[in-house]
Amino acid sequence: MKDLREIYETRRSVNYFDKDKEIEEDTLKDIINMAVLAPSAFNIQPWEIVVIKSDKARKELYEKACNQQKVLDAPVTLAIIGDTNGYKRDNIMWDEKINNGLSEDKAKGIINHCDTKLYPTSEKKVAFAARNSSLLAMSIMYSAKYHGVESHPMIGFDEDKVKELFDIDDDKIVTMLITMGYHDNSNEIKPRERRLMYHEIVKEV
Repeated sequence: MKDLREIYETRRSVNYFDKDKEIEEDTLKDIINMAVLAPSAFNIQPWEIVVIKSDKARKELYEKACNQQKVLDAPVTLAIIGDTNGYKRDNIMWDEKINNGLSEDKAKGIINHCDTKLYPTSEKKVAFAARNSSLLAMSIMYSAKYHGVESHPMIGFDEDKVKELFDIDDDKIVTMLITMGYHDNSNEIKPRERRLMYHEIVKEV
């Protein structure tokens, strides 16, 4: 088993992928199924994933993702989707909670609190979707590294065109893309730049 510190210290955003090495289906499923242990608001998991694998889909995405070569080279790109209405009653996780003992009235009370207090505006709904799905996205990248798979998060894409391409509903957002695969060892990964440390980013109150 890999040490957690090792995973953190060796995970890198890889730009160059081996075009001839696929991610096995079982490996991809294991990566996702481990990653969904990520936390979310009320554990309602307001996210979805579009897995882009076919040559046709990758080429179409490439044109909408600033022509980044890694989209063509990586065997898989994930579109991480956040649901701005993911806290509402039609989320199946409320049924799970009710089956586990939460009353329907309590569930409706939480949902009403979300509607009126936590996420009453479209901006706050988008923030809700982005925050939760970002937790999943980072969890996926660490899970991938655990499985020996490299990744690269991307926010350089035309969201409207990506949503149109993959028929993503208007009330959902494309939080980021994550290219995934195996490093092309003919291209060296640059040394990691330093990270801002505790004394540089923390304010104690």
